[in-house]
Parts: sequence; structure tokens; C-alpha cells
Amino acid sequence: MAACRAVLFASLVDDPSSHTDKFPTEESQKEERERLFKIIEELVKWENTNNEKVLNEAKAEILQSTNNNPPPVLDPFCGGGSIPLEAQRLGLEAHGSDINPVAVLITKALIEIPPKFADQPPVNSRVRVNSSLPLQKWYGTQGLAEDVRYYGQLMRNLAFKQIGPLYPKVNLPKEYGGGEGMVIAWLWARTLKCSNPVCGAQMPLMRSFALSTKKNKEVWVEPIIERSQHPAVVRFQVNTGKGKPPGGTVSRKGATCICCGTPVPLNHIRAEGQAGRMGAQLLAIVAEAQRQRVYLTADEKHEGMAIKAQPKWKPESELSTHPQYMATPRYGMTRYCDLFTSRQLLALTTFNDLISEVREKVLVDAIAEGMPDNCLPLCEGGTGATAYADAVAIYLAFAVDKLAMYGCSLVPWYAKEDRPSMLFGRQAISMVWDYAEVNPFSSIGGSATKSVDIVADSIATIANRSSGFVTHKDATTLSATPSLISTDPPYYDNVPYADLSDFFYVWLRQSLGSIYPDLFGTLLTPKSQELVADLYRHGSRKQAQKFFEEGLGKVFSLIRTLQLNDYPFTIYYAFKQTENEKDKDNDMCKDSVLSTASTGWETMLEGLLNAGFTITGTWPMRTERSGRLRESGSNALASSIVLVCRPRPETAPSTTRRQFVNTLKRELPDALQKLQQGNIAPVDLAQASIGPGMAIYSRYSRVLESDGERMLVRTALQLINQTLDEFFAEQEGEFDAETCFALIWYEQHTFNEGLFGDAETLSKAKNTAVQGLVDAGILTAKAGKVRLLRRDELPKNWNPQIDNCLVWEATQHMIRELQDGAGNQGAANLLSQLGTIGEAARELAYRLYNICDRKGWAAEGVAYNSLVISWPEISRLAAESKESTPLQMALL
Repeated sequence: MAACRAVLFASLVDDPSSHTDKFPTEESQKEERERLFKIIEELVKWENTNNEKVLNEAKAEILQSTNNNPPPVLDPFCGGGSIPLEAQRLGLEAHGSDINPVAVLITKALIEIPPKFADQPPVNSRVRVNSSLPLQKWYGTQGLAEDVRYYGQLMRNLAFKQIGPLYPKVNLPKEYGGGEGMVIAWLWARTLKCSNPVCGAQMPLMRSFALSTKKNKEVWVEPIIERSQHPAVVRFQVNTGKGKPPGGTVSRKGATCICCGTPVPLNHIRAEGQAGRMGAQLLAIVAEAQRQRVYLTADEKHEGMAIKAQPKWKPESELSTHPQYMATPRYGMTRYCDLFTSRQLLALTTFNDLISEVREKVLVDAIAEGMPDNCLPLCEGGTGATAYADAVAIYLAFAVDKLAMYGCSLVPWYAKEDRPSMLFGRQAISMVWDYAEVNPFSSIGGSATKSVDIVADSIATIANRSSGFVTHKDATTLSATPSLISTDPPYYDNVPYADLSDFFYVWLRQSLGSIYPDLFGTLLTPKSQELVADLYRHGSRKQAQKFFEEGLGKVFSLIRTLQLNDYPFTIYYAFKQTENEKDKDNDMCKDSVLSTASTGWETMLEGLLNAGFTITGTWPMRTERSGRLRESGSNALASSIVLVCRPRPETAPSTTRRQFVNTLKRELPDALQKLQQGNIAPVDLAQASIGPGMAIYSRYSRVLESDGERMLVRTALQLINQTLDEFFAEQEGEFDAETCFALIWYEQHTFNEGLFGDAETLSKAKNTAVQGLVDAGILTAKAGKVRLLRRDELPKNWNPQIDNCLVWEATQHMIRELQDGAGNQGAANLLSQLGTIGEAARELAYRLYNICDRKGWAAEGVAYNSLVISWPEISRLAAESKESTPLQMALL
């Protein structure tokens, strides 16, 4: 959101160089530019999201640069609505469209509904009779949020009256105060009959027996096998304190019967699941007492109560069988209702049915409060009581969808934090063996109360009053008034969101079909027109690529006709390059060198350039949340690359391949140096280099090969990547000889052993010696083998001011401090002693990440990427350390 805000502001506000009458000198332009940068710095702070003073300052600059006539903003792939929402926050008229009805509804809830009811007080009776409430004036959507919270609680209470008895309490142990306690979750494991006919037991399928792994609070379930019966019966006993839980019974290859030890292959498990012979067994009960988790052994009463529940309706639509994103159909869970237990289905259908009942209550209260009503619904542009009741119902439906995300049988119990996880930890519906059934009437995350609160808290911060309009439309048939267009288009073959969003759609259609009949006119979300190069959907890679190229080409051509020429067209793109191929016709590399390009980038850029755009700028922007599951243990992109585009002049010249290559070699290194100085993450550098490289390519009407044919975008991307490799190679010349040796040896062996003879030959070529490298403390040489020392083998008392400090040493020691030592502060203490070597260490981290990325060494790559990402904070701490040193010495 902050990134969208900054991009829109920068797209609309003039650079001081365009106003030489006000800023005639470079110095005055620089001063004014710094003033504008400070506005952006304030604008993107989280705490300033709704800061009227900061926003008004930004709006004033926009009005000044647009002659008090700012353009509307359009996002044709609006998705979750971030771009149009931030356009509204800056006082702009916002437009969005999407082919996915779930995305359209989310964006409507963000930009179209809130302005209709801005600054209005809530209508619920609690507010009317309670004069002690602190808010006397209702600002923005605070009143609407208060009603969502109130009527959400009403919905929860009505549901409890209907189905509450199916969620019994538990008797707490005396050490936890005794009495009755609220159950937070019931923990279950799927079961399957052992394939060994002699055994035949119902074996539990469990990834782990651990329930809590918190230090000094470890809890696990111990399987107790009752062999007196045939087949044997497994029950579970909750254990706490010292001890070690047994290993899990299921893996990627299959399962092992806990009773007889028979291995059961995965294909047998799938076959049994498809035959409907997979069951479930209660493992344990999690309750809350004295503000802490209590794990209790399961009992038959609670297990029987769960089986007793029977829903009157269930979503029987078929799940997609996409092999990459949908795992459950392979195990017989082919319908959406199969993803839930009977009690979960009953709870969700009860909550969903109550939305319409509560909506009627909202309508009555709104009219009683004096809100005018012309019976015009929200979908027809209404702003009265009927429309308001529709709006509250929509937000409550979102809360029920949130409840479904935690209230299905694919939610793991997160033992590290004693809480349930959720279905979409990653963009897929994955198979889960042991799962948590969250009590919707508890107060834990994933309960009804928490789900309502999350929705209410989200809309409470929306204070936008500018108009917002969202349409349910295919971007290839876009029609709109001329606008400033900013968008985050589909990333080639990344994710078929329509398949995943059906999980939410089946519930929304049931509760909101009468409120937005046009959005929910189909059984499931549209799939065939979704702009994604999906091999499964289109039958072949070639057909998938053709569909995406043609579709995106149409969109960019339409945008070319709609984009106002006074403003740039901005595109967010975060697609990592992964494809390697030999390029035999390249004058920048030998046949044996692998050149890299990306079909995702290629098709996007091809469509952009064919539509008549040229790239005039590239902004790498940190947009991805650190610590997300997608990032864990991988080199996921940390930034989006924002491409700034303008119409290519009709008079743009053509050029030859050789001239293009020469220009690339001349201009791209300087751009790459600036990207490094801007501390872009190494994981993003290859993507970020595409911008300035393609800016050169796209400034020409055509780049001609030696045979007169037009150079393909793929070829241009390969040339850009090779220039990036040359840039890194040239930086190596700035390193000491020992570091150059270590760099090449690392690329060949990482920290594994190699032959002494090979090391001796390389050391001579780099004007150093193996013994010298051993003496320097970066190499070990024994029994004819040589190996670089791992970070955990480096001396902990290393002093760069005493030792002959090498760039290699500095980099590895800083990473060790960052990972295992004192974190940023430890790395900063080293940096403060390194002098000019510090900056060289950062450059080496870029080079080493580039090697790891090409070699597929993900874990190693994370180390170097983390060092660069942490560099600004490390530098700040190092500077503070230097400033405080004289004072500390004086005190001594």
C-alpha cells in the first residue's frame, strides 16, 4: 500500500527541472527535489496512513502539478484493490476492474462502499442507548466499522443459541483452577486401515506428535496401542514436561503403521482416500485456563459430539484438479464440502444463513435511527438504509469467509506458538494429515469474534471520501475514460487465482447472491478468460504462452489508447527469472555459456513494446513482507520492480545489434552501480537490471540483427543478463588476490573439498599461494585436499584491525555475526572497524548471491541476501558506534 501511494504521488507531481522559471539553477532544483522526497518519506510511513496533515500536504502538491484537475486513476487488474485505495487516499477518483468476482467484491468493499457512508454514526441500539462511548463524532468509516462489530457479535450470539451445545466445555485440572473451561480447538488426525491384512488397525496419519514446542512448556501426545483387541486400537495420552515425542507416521513417500511398522506407499493412501475409506480420530483437546493453553487427553463424549453434527446444506461444487495447486482431490476430497468436517459445515452454514437475518435487523435499526431509505439496493447505486444494510451484510460475509479459512480440516496446529495456522499459508490448497478444528465460539484467532474484529478493524481505518468505481470485467475488453493507469498485471504462469478463490466464492455466493446477483451469476469463478499461462488449463506450454501473449498484448494496446500522455504508465512486476538456455548466436558469450531469460518478463515486455510504449524508468520497491512462508528458506523476491512507461515517439530511430550492445555496455554498469548504492536486495538485482537495460532497447523503434530481422525481446534480456555478469566480473578486479581465489573456488566447490593441485594452479593464476591462504585463515589444506573454512569455523576473536583483513573474511564474519552472533549490532561493530573494505564486502555479497542463484544454492543465497538487506541498519549502527567512541574513551 505504501509503495502504491509513493508511485502515484511521484507519477503526478512534476520534477523541479520542468519548472525552470521557479527553479532556474541545479541547486534550487535539488533543494526542491529534496523537499518533495521528504513528503514521500512521510507519506509512506505506516503511522501516517491516515494522517490528515501529511495527506493534505501530498494532495496540495498533486493539485499544484495538475492545475487543480488531477486525472482519475485506473487499475485494470485491481485484485485486492491496493492501487485504487491509495489513489483515493490521495484525493483522486479511483477506478478498478477485475475478471475475478471475489477480487471485485474486495475492491468494492475498500473503495466503492466506504465513501457512500463516510462520517455517518452507527445505527445499532447499543450506541443509541450508551452515551458513555468515547466517540462523539464519527470519522470516515468508524461508524460503519462499529456496526460491523456490533452486528457481527449479534450474528455470533444467534449462532451460539442454535449450535452452541455441539461445542461442549471441558473440566479443567485442579492445577489450572478446576471448573469448566472453554475449548479452543480439537486436534484430529486422519486415519486409514493398515494395508497389512494381519494387522488391519486404523493407523493415524500424523506429521508430528508434538502439540507445543515452546521452551519449558513442551506437550505431545503419546500413542497407546491396545493389542488385546483385534485389530489393535490406538488411543492417545497427553504428556508434558521432559521427554521426546515419537516421530511422525507420514512423509512425502507414504506412511508407516504405528501398530505393526508396515510401510504404506503414498499411492495406496490416495487410493483409499478416493474410495472414501479415510477417517479421523480425536487426538487431544486444547482449552484455555488462567490465560494459558491447557492440553487435555481426548474423550469419547467430545468425539461423539463432533460426529453428531449434520449440516442442512453444503457446498458441493467440484474443486479444481490442478496438480500444482490442488492436492486434496488426489486423496478423494474432490468437493468443497469435503474440506470441512460435519461440525465445521454446520457452523459455517449457520453463520452464512444468519447474515440475511442480521441484515434485516440492520435495515430496521437504520430506519429507526432516521437514515433515509428509497429501497434502492447497493448494487444499483443506493446510499440509504437498504444499501447500508447490504454493506454491513457484505462485511459480515467476509468475516464468515475468514472463519472458513480457519474452520476447515486443512488447518495445521502451529506447535511453535500454540495456535492454529490457516488454510492459505501459501497459494495452494495443500493436504494436511493432522489438523485443528477451531472452536468458532472461542476468542482465539480464527474464531467468529476474531474474524469479525479483523474485518471491522480493517475498514475502520478507511477515511477516503473520493469516489470509487469497480467493474467486473475482462481487462482485454477494457473501456474507460482517459486516465492515469497504474497496475500490477498477472505474472505469466505464477498462480491461477480463480481456482483458489473458489474456496471463498462458494460461501459468498450463498450469502450475497441476492445482494450482488451480477457478481455471483455463475456456480464458480470464471476460469477460461483468466490471464495466466497455465499449462494445465490450456493443454500445452505453447498454447498457454500464446493465450497469455495475445491477452496481455490486447490489454497494453487498450491502455495505450486510454493512458493520458501527460503522465507515466506504471507497472508493478515481481517475476523472478529462472530459465537458462544456450545462445549460439550471441557476440557477447561463447557457445558454452548459458544465458538467462524469462518467458514471464519476455511476454510482458513484448506486449508492452508492441503496444508502442518505451520504458523511461525503473524503481525497485520493497513491497514483500519479510518472514512470509513463501520466503522461508528460499530466495523469494523482496521487491516489486516498477516500470515507468511512456508512449514511444513516432520518430524513434532504429539501431543495429552491435550499437545496442555497445550502448548497453556503456550505460548499464552505471545504472547497476546506482542500484547497488540504493541497497537493492541481491535477489532482486537481476530483475531490477531489466528496467535500465530495456530502457535502452525500447528507446529504438527496432533493434536489427545482422540479417536485418528485428531483435527479439528474449535476446535483449539475455544480453542484459550477460552485461550484469560482466559487471560482477569487473568488480572482482577491486578485490584482493586472496578474495579472488576464494570467489572462484567457492563457485566450483562452495565449502566442500577440492584437490590441492587444482587449488595450487588457481592460486598461482591469482598471484597468491595456498599456504598464504591457510595462514590468512580462510582455507584448510590436509592430505592433498583443500577446503574453504565454513563461517562456523572462523575464529570468533577475529580483529580486522590487527589481522591482514581480506574482503572475503570481512563478508563471512559479518554474516556470522548477523546470523549467530549479536545480529545487526554485531555486524555493525565489525563494519565500524573495516574502513573502505566494508563497502567491498557488500559488493562481494552481491557477487556471491549471484553465484548461489545460478547454482541453486538457496540456503547460502539467503545469507548473502540478508547481509545486503540489513546493510542500512548495520551502517547506521556502525556510524553511531563511531560517534560514541571518543566519549567512551574520555569516560575511561
